[in-house]
Amino acid sequence: MPLPVFLHGRAVRLEPLGEHHVEGLAAAAAEDRSSYGFTPVPSGVEATRRYVDDALAAQATGRTLAFATVRNADGLLLGSTRFCELDYWQGPVPWPPAPSGPEGDPLAAIPDAVEIGGTWLSARAQGTGANTETKFLMLRHAFETWGVRRVSLRADARNVRSRTAIERLGATFEGTRRAHARGLDGVVRGTSFYSVLDEEWPEVRARLEQRVGASCTGRAAVREWQPAGPLRLAAC
Repeated sequence: MPLPVFLHGRAVRLEPLGEHHVEGLAAAAAEDRSSYGFTPVPSGVEATRRYVDDALAAQATGRTLAFATVRNADGLLLGSTRFCELDYWQGPVPWPPAPSGPEGDPLAAIPDAVEIGGTWLSARAQGTGANTETKFLMLRHAFETWGVRRVSLRADARNVRSRTAIERLGATFEGTRRAHARGLDGVVRGTSFYSVLDEEWPEVRARLEQRVGASCTGRAAVREWQPAGPLRLAAC
């Protein structure tokens, strides 16, 4: 499974989610919960601790990679996001098709397709561009470091705010799976699916760079750190 990594942007950075983030995330989630009707966001310190523990347990299986979203200016915790549904197109072709784990050493495995999900932000961070830069950092890492073929995103079909945010990234709408699952409110919901393919990434990247003001040209670089090695500067 991919090792945890720090992703640094201009306004925000993504840190590997850990127990030390619990109190800060609990405070972020408590600011104003009125926008969380369609999004699972923990309430209170104990619920946030369980949320982090569950995320780390899922990460240990090699199917997710969870982050805390942090404001660069002052280190304030703004929320959380993750790569999920890591899929590996290696070895024999399974039938029927289903997400599969890596062949060989799981610590050296790189996924072929991923989903970005589990994203939430504090009330103060919503509408500030933090979500756009977060997605930009994750998409760039997926396509340019891992070399994935596809990144997927999804949203409750009723969640117009999230769907609009995904569409503004430049992701392609694939359709809505009707009566797909129960929503947080217990109502059976449709799920709207989106994706970005590797051949679409250059155009999507250019669009996002304009939006976040993070054009990486000349001497600009993005810092990445992995536990297996020292800090390195990765040219964009």
